[in-house]
Amino acid sequence: MCHLRGKTVQFIPHCTDEIKARINDVALRSDADVIITEIGGTVGDIEGHLFLEALRQFSLDVGRDNVCFIHVTLLPRIRAAGEIKTKPTQQSVAKLREIGIQPDIIICRTEHDLDEDNKRKIAMFCNVEKKNVVAFRDVEHTIYECPIDLRRDKLDRLVADRLGIESDSPDLNEWQDFVEHIINPTHEVKIAVVGKYIELQDAYKSIYESLTHAGAAHDTRVVVERIEAEAIEKNGAAAHLDGMNGILIPGGFGDRGTEGKILTARYARENNLPFFGICLGMQIATIEFARNACGLENANSTEFDKDTPHPVISLQEEQQGIEDMGATMRLGASESKIIPNTVAEKLYQTSNVSERHRHRYEFNPAYREQIESAGLKISAVSDPEGLVEIVEISNHPFFIGAQFHPEFQSKPNHPHPIFSGFVAAALAKK
Repeated sequence: MCHLRGKTVQFIPHCTDEIKARINDVALRSDADVIITEIGGTVGDIEGHLFLEALRQFSLDVGRDNVCFIHVTLLPRIRAAGEIKTKPTQQSVAKLREIGIQPDIIICRTEHDLDEDNKRKIAMFCNVEKKNVVAFRDVEHTIYECPIDLRRDKLDRLVADRLGIESDSPDLNEWQDFVEHIINPTHEVKIAVVGKYIELQDAYKSIYESLTHAGAAHDTRVVVERIEAEAIEKNGAAAHLDGMNGILIPGGFGDRGTEGKILTARYARENNLPFFGICLGMQIATIEFARNACGLENANSTEFDKDTPHPVISLQEEQQGIEDMGATMRLGASESKIIPNTVAEKLYQTSNVSERHRHRYEFNPAYREQIESAGLKISAVSDPEGLVEIVEISNHPFFIGAQFHPEFQSKPNHPHPIFSGFVAAALAKK
C-alpha cells in the first residue's frame, strides 16, 4: 500500500477498497461476463465483516442491478420431531440486512425436500420472493450431481433474470454423461494411495477428485484404498498392496513414513504395477531406483539425511545455506518442456506445459546420467532452468513421477493427462 503516502491506514476505507480492487482486477483481466465471489464462514463472524462490507460498497459502485447476492444457509432438521427449523436462516439474513445486504436468492441446504409452507415462511421473514427460495438437497451419490439439481430448481434462470442477462438454457448433456459414468460405471479399479496423512479424509482431496475425473473418462469407478506408509514399514508392502491395480504416492514433507513409501515404489516397479508419484512421490521413486537399480547404497534426499553418501534429491546449490523455508520454496506455476519420444509426450500430446509446484528439493543433476542409463528416464524439464519435472520407466506398464502437482489442473470432463493415463494403465492391469 505504498500509494497511501503516509496516510493513517484504516480498515475502512483502505482494506475494503483493496478487496474491491481485487475483484475489479479479476473482472478486467478475465473479461468475464459474470464474476463469482464467495465469502465463506458464518454471517456475524468478525473475520468476514470486512469482506461483507466491501461487497455492500461494491454493489453501490457498480449498480445494484449488476449484483446478485446469493445466501447459502443450513436448514437443520430436528430428527425426533421430523421438523425443519427456519429460525437460524431468518437470523442469518437479519444480520446481513443489518450491514446493508439484502439477499436476492436464498439457497437452503437441507437433507430433504423443502415444503411450500417453509418456503413461504422463509420468503416472508427474509424479504425475498418465494420462487427465489431454492432447496438444495443432499445428493445421493456424488457432489457432481449438484449442478443438475440446481438446474432443475432453475437457479440459473433466477440469476440470469436478476442480472438482466439474456441466455439460452445450458446444455448439460455432457455433464450428465460425466455423472452417469461416476454413478453407474462399466469398470472398476483399486488404487492404493500410500501417504502419511491418510487418517485425514480431506488431506488428499484434490488427488481423490482427480482420480474420479480420470475414472469417469474411462467409464471406471476408482476405489481408493488409503494406506498408511508406516503400516507398510511395519508389515511389508505385499501385505497391503496385493490385489491393487495401481499405486499412487502423493506429496508431503518430513521423513515420517519415508521408508514405507520407498518399499511401496519398489513393489510397484518390481511387480509391474502402474505407479504414479507426485512431488515427494516422484522423489521417493528416484531414491528407490537409485538404491535398488543403480546400486547407490543409502541413496536419499538431504531433506531426510543430510549425511547421505548419495544425495540424489537435494537443494539447488544456490539455495544451500538458506535457513528460511519460504526462501527456498518453489511455488506456483512453472513452464516445462516435454522430451520427445517419451510416455509423457504421449500423454500430454504437446511439447510445452505449465504445472503448479510446491516443494524445496530437486532431482540432483549430478546423478542424472547414471540414473538414466539404468532405465529411469527424464521426460520433462523446467524451462529455462532445466530442473527435472518428470521421470518415467518406458518399459514398465506405467511408472511416472511428477515433481509438480497435476491434481490442481484436473477438472470434471477434462482430467489431467497423467491421471487419465494412470487410470487407463490400472484398468489394463486388471
